[in-house]
Amino acid sequence: MLFLALSIICSVVVGIIFKITRKYNTDPAQIVAFNYVFALLLCYFTFSPDLSEVTVNAPWTIYVAIGILLPVVFLFLVASIKNMGIVKTDAAQRLSLFIPILAAWFIFNEEFNRYKVIGLLTGFVALLLILKKPAANTGNKWIYPAIVLFGFGIIDILFKQIALFTTLPYPTSLLVVFAIALFVALLIVTYEFINKKARFESKNILFGGLVGLFNFGNILFYLKAHKAFSDNPSTVFAGMNMGVIILGSVVGLLFFKERLSKINFIGLFLALIAIVFIVFSQLQ
Repeated sequence: MLFLALSIICSVVVGIIFKITRKYNTDPAQIVAFNYVFALLLCYFTFSPDLSEVTVNAPWTIYVAIGILLPVVFLFLVASIKNMGIVKTDAAQRLSLFIPILAAWFIFNEEFNRYKVIGLLTGFVALLLILKKPAANTGNKWIYPAIVLFGFGIIDILFKQIALFTTLPYPTSLLVVFAIALFVALLIVTYEFINKKARFESKNILFGGLVGLFNFGNILFYLKAHKAFSDNPSTVFAGMNMGVIILGSVVGLLFFKERLSKINFIGLFLALIAIVFIVFSQLQ
């Protein structure tokens, strides 16, 4: 359970870092770019992947798609945390699990039992309630967590496709994806330098390094947790999603004084119930 707990903590800390960066007038694009610099280095020195194994036969289309989506969705994650808070953003990110489930149903014709259907319906209601704005909030930027939800859902589908490509070890594929994501992030930063007259600031390296460290830690400990619970992966699946929603909610409410309505709290509770149904459906 230690690896699972560490993975949950790392995931929530990434949101906390981005929440803190608002006070220092940082550049999100530069932070995301440096995040991938550090994640790339940590991946290389931790797993020591053999890059000679990467050939033209590798799933490059999927690599490129994930490499483009990761930094772009990451920037929407930052915007969502800024405009909607950690609680709603973490919940939206974790409810993204419904996207690959729906893809399995409609695209891959997977059979669904009643528990999975109940979980999906409950999750949809939960999402509507979580993203519903309090009456005093006149600027409901629901589009940001919505893009986070769909973005991470699509990324999850693509990562699952990479996992099916057994010719290459997963860490090697991860390194290639990080490299492409870094390239895309650098293009975004270059665009800002040229068109928005953005300036390079060393504080973005610091925050980018912290995000990269905890972002990679989330992945590393999640993989270790799956290895430790290889006979019961649903434990990791449920624990990770429910843990992030609960811990993210506690941090957002207690430390950042984020305002949630009773409707939002009901939505968070329904999100946990939905995940329970989804996990239980996998055991049938």
